[in-house]
Amino acid sequence: MTHTPTPAPARLRGLAEAADLGRTPVDVTAVLDHLVAEADTAAPTSIGFPGAVDLDHREVMARLGHRLWNNIGDPTDTGGTPHTRILEQAVIAWLADTLHMPADDRWGYVTTGGTEGNLSALHAARRRLPTARIYYSTAAHYSIPKIIEMLGARGVVVNAGPDGEMDYDHLAVRVRRHRRWPAIVVATAGTTMTEAVDDTTHIHTILDEHDVPGRHVHVDAALSGIPLALDGRLRLDDDSRIGSITVSGHKFLGVPTPCGMVLIRDSLRRESTQVTYTATLDSTVTGSRCGLAAALLWHAIATHGREGHRWRASEARHLAAYTVDKLTAAGWPAWRHPHAFTVVLPTPPAAVRAKWLLATDADVSHLICMPGITHGQIDAFVADLTEATAPGSDPGPDHPHLPRSIPRPRRASSPTAGVGTP
Repeated sequence: MTHTPTPAPARLRGLAEAADLGRTPVDVTAVLDHLVAEADTAAPTSIGFPGAVDLDHREVMARLGHRLWNNIGDPTDTGGTPHTRILEQAVIAWLADTLHMPADDRWGYVTTGGTEGNLSALHAARRRLPTARIYYSTAAHYSIPKIIEMLGARGVVVNAGPDGEMDYDHLAVRVRRHRRWPAIVVATAGTTMTEAVDDTTHIHTILDEHDVPGRHVHVDAALSGIPLALDGRLRLDDDSRIGSITVSGHKFLGVPTPCGMVLIRDSLRRESTQVTYTATLDSTVTGSRCGLAAALLWHAIATHGREGHRWRASEARHLAAYTVDKLTAAGWPAWRHPHAFTVVLPTPPAAVRAKWLLATDADVSHLICMPGITHGQIDAFVADLTEATAPGSDPGPDHPHLPRSIPRPRRASSPTAGVGTP
């Protein structure tokens, strides 16, 4: 059966035609104007995907954005120019300190995002434990099975509960079956759809009970890592026994280019290779790395500090709680984990989804109250949802007037699921 691609909307066909580099001349200004105008138009209703919009990075872009900043090699290298490795070192130290990671057993760098961070950490873990099974839940990020395939490793899928948290009984069953081999376990701090947090203490207890011959626990904390660390709810001290973590930079810190940070215990890594012609250590996945991203991360941290970012996280959570109340009062049941920016709700009618950018998985959708999202946006969304589901309205063929029930948290009183809880 031949697949016929869906035709692109007229506006996209027009942009593609204008951007065609085979045409002469190319109207560069018109193309850039189109991109900016479309992004500006979409911004007020983009509430489904996690990118903070309250931080101003224009000073960095204006002063550094006109040249190449290449942080090639290890972030501790100081040779070559121009680079921003000193800023990268400061960013990594800030994150490691915030996570209470031991000063004598830490290493990390600025990545292209959470996927590279996961790849870097799991690659380091598998080099140390080459026969390990890599356990991950069905709510883990889509990058995890992809990375396992890239590494040629054996993956073991563990069920997640309806609230997104790992099913520890099922993990125990899976570990028991594979207990002869070392275990690499991917815990998630902020799952994609519900922002659930896996309990690493419980995970270690299961590994202890089955006496696995070697372990590495990695935390994919792309969304929630920094807010939870600022609260003291996520720690990488020795008691946590967490080997590595990755966080995103373009989510909570709102950096206008995809990026992130990975931290790995230095004692769990192998030595890097010296590259002669660059005079650097080849210790990262990508080699050449974006120094501008490191500068943007540094700027976001330097201009707000820990207390400023704690306030941003608190305000976002307050807005998420307000959103749950507004939706529930409108007859549209919603919930959130107490620590979360993410609000989970039954999938709205097609008319609402056509206007509002939400993340949707079958009958469940979410919106994310990232810093910069306003009460006005939430009120407008709830008003549109109420109008689309009012008696006499036509919600479309794919949706009834009344929302279906949705899964709720198992432990509504728990602010996190115990990742590194002090």
